Amino acid sequence: MFGLSSEKFLILGLLAVFILGPERLPTYAKSLANLVKNLRKMSDRAKTQLKDELGDEYEEVDWRKLDPRQYDPRRIIREALLEELSPIEPARRPAQTRLPKGEKAPFDSEST
Repeated sequence: MFGLSSEKFLILGLLAVFILGPERLPTYAKSLANLVKNLRKMSDRAKTQLKDELGDEYEEVDWRKLDPRQYDPRRIIREALLEELSPIEPARRPAQTRLPKGEKAPFDSEST
């Protein structure tokens, strides 16, 4: 979780004991536990609301595919380079006409 090992959690716990002291630590631990409970309730309510709004489509969504941790730019580029490209039709531009010798090109003072 967040790249923290058990040793780092132990060090953080000891730091909390020394910084907060044994008198205030239970109060802060209780408020942290309440915060975690509220966050879980909020996520459960959001999931329920999403399920209600999407209806049957909710079950069809592949949530693992939408996980941002699955984003691998190297894979995306590799797949884009390896896919077959459809032939592109050449762009059709209007035929260019040359101005007669000595005639100046039209100028629009409001275009810049």
